[in-house]
Amino acid sequence: MIPFAVVVPARISSTRLPEKPLLRETGKFLVQHAVERAARAPGVARVVVATDDARIEAAVRSFGGEVVRTDPAHPSGTSRCAEVAASLAEDVVVNVQGDEPTFEPADLTALAAAAARPDVDVATLAHPVAPEDAARPSVVKVVLRADGTALYFSRASIPYDRARHRVADGALAHVGIYAFRRTRLLDYVRLPEGMLAGLESLEQLRALEAGWRIAVLPATRPALGIDTPEDYRRFVELIRSGRET
Repeated sequence: MIPFAVVVPARISSTRLPEKPLLRETGKFLVQHAVERAARAPGVARVVVATDDARIEAAVRSFGGEVVRTDPAHPSGTSRCAEVAASLAEDVVVNVQGDEPTFEPADLTALAAAAARPDVDVATLAHPVAPEDAARPSVVKVVLRADGTALYFSRASIPYDRARHRVADGALAHVGIYAFRRTRLLDYVRLPEGMLAGLESLEQLRALEAGWRIAVLPATRPALGIDTPEDYRRFVELIRSGRET
C-alpha cells in the first residue's frame, strides 16, 4: 500500500454560501467532516488543511487538525495544494475539496495507488450521471478512452446520443478529487491554462491539453457537493438521519 498525504484546500469566500468551511449546524465544521473522513482512508499518512484564512486555521486547530497557512493569491485549490505539497515527505498527494465531504475514504487509497503508477500523471473519479444532471453545466462530464483514461471533460452534455436525442446511457459525472505524484503536482501548476481550459473553466483540461494521462476510477458513490444553502441543508439532514457519519 502506498502511503500518501491528503491536502484539503479551504477558502473563506464563497458567493453562494459565505464562510462555507466554518458552517457547523451538524456540531462539526464542514471542513472538519472532510478532514475526519479523509483520515479514515487506508494508507493515509497525514491530512493537512491548506488555507489563507485565520478563522479557518483556528477552527482546524480547535479540533486537532493539521493546517498550513498559504499564499492568498492562489488562483485555485490545486495551486494551494501544491504549495503545501512542496514541503511534504509523501510521494503521493490527494487533493480533496472541503465542500465535498461525503466521499468514500477507500476511494482515496485507490486514487493514490493509481497516481503512483509511472504511466499515469493524474488520477481522479467519476460515477454515472443522474438523468436530472445530464444537461446541467455545473455537473462536469467526462468521456474515457478504452484504457480508462480521460479523453475529455466538459460542462456540455456528453457523450450525446444523436439517435435518441439525449445524453448517452452510462454518461459519467466527474468527481473533483485528484491524486498526483508530488513532483507531478508541482509540474501541473506550472502548465499554461490552454484554450479549452479557459473556455470551459475546467482546470483539469490544462493537463489534457498538455498531453497528460488522467486515470479515471469509478467512485464508490456520487459526491455531494455543497455550493448553496440548500445543498448544506441536505447535508445536515443526512448527518442527523444517521445515514452519513
